[in-house]
Amino acid sequence: MSQIPADIRYAKSHEWAKLLDDGGVEVGISDHAQGALGDLVFVEVPVVGRTLAAGEACAVVESVKAASDVYCPVAGTVTAVNAELANAPELINSDPYGAGWLFRLRPAAAGALDALLTAADYEAAVQAEGA
Repeated sequence: MSQIPADIRYAKSHEWAKLLDDGGVEVGISDHAQGALGDLVFVEVPVVGRTLAAGEACAVVESVKAASDVYCPVAGTVTAVNAELANAPELINSDPYGAGWLFRLRPAAAGALDALLTAADYEAAVQAEGA
């Protein structure tokens, strides 16, 4: 079974969102998603300053098997991107909840993460997919 840390929230589309101490939100793809994609060879992240809607396609991760869109889990404005991924996309494979984060944003609304799945809900959703 994939790692599903309890201290972050998840979207059904396999993105995770972690509330940071400064009120920002860090976003990445789940361990389940990176495992399904396989070895990542390319990552495209949104530009800093871009305003995103919840559910909007905003990044791309490409593996030797397929390319996949990444959807923004909550509405907000991009404040930072993980520049390390340009030269080391495999960070998402090796550390999806740490060094493999994709971007950070300032959420448009307080409590935006409350609409996302808890770790237990996400685990149930993954199991329902037949994973």
